[in-house]
Amino acid sequence: MKGLFITFEGIEGSGKSTQMVLLGQKLSERGLPILLSREPGGPPISEAIRSLLLDPQRGEMLPQTELLLYSASRAQHTGELILPALKEGRVVLCDRYYDSTFAYQGAARSQDMDFIRLLTAFATFNAVPDLTFLIDLPVSEGLARITSRQLDRLEQEDISFHEQVRAQYLDLARAHAGRFVVLDGSLSREAIHAQVLTHVLSHLGEPSE
Repeated sequence: MKGLFITFEGIEGSGKSTQMVLLGQKLSERGLPILLSREPGGPPISEAIRSLLLDPQRGEMLPQTELLLYSASRAQHTGELILPALKEGRVVLCDRYYDSTFAYQGAARSQDMDFIRLLTAFATFNAVPDLTFLIDLPVSEGLARITSRQLDRLEQEDISFHEQVRAQYLDLARAHAGRFVVLDGSLSREAIHAQVLTHVLSHLGEPSE
C-alpha cells in the first residue's frame, strides 16, 4: 500500500505548522498511521543542519552554501524518513518541502532555477508530494505574528525578501494547480483546519466529519 505525502507551505507566520499538527491529530483519531516531520529537519543529521541554517549568528552564509545545505538536509530526510514511511503506507505530513527552496533560495536568493530543479530531483529521489497546502497571507501580517520570540536567520530578512518568497509560492501554485491547494491564511485557525481536513479526507476517500 502506497502512503500519502502531504506538505504545508507558506511565508513566515502563515500558520502552516499549526495546521499540520491539527491535521495530524485528526487523522490519528481516525486510526490512520501518520508521520509528522519538518524541513529543514527530521532525522538527527537533518536537524543538525537545520541548527546551522537557521542560526541568526550565521549571517555570512553564502546563498550557494544555503542552497546546498538545504538540499543535503532534504536528501537525508527523504531517504531516511519520508520514503520508508510512504512505503509502509503511512500518511506523511511535512512542514515545508522542496517548494520552499524554489521560493526562498530560487526567487528570494536569485539562485538558478534550472540548477535547483536538478538538485531537487537528486535530493528527493524524485519524490513529489501528493498534496500541498499553501497558506497564503500578506507578509506584514505573517511577520507580525512572530514578534514574541527571537527571529531565525531567514525570518530576519527584509520585507522585500519575504514578498519575493510569497510571490514565488503563488506562481508555484498556479504552475502546479493539480497538487496545490491555496488557503486564506487570514481566516481563523479553525476555519483553515476545516478546509484542510475536507480536502484530505476527500483525497483519502474517507467519510467527512
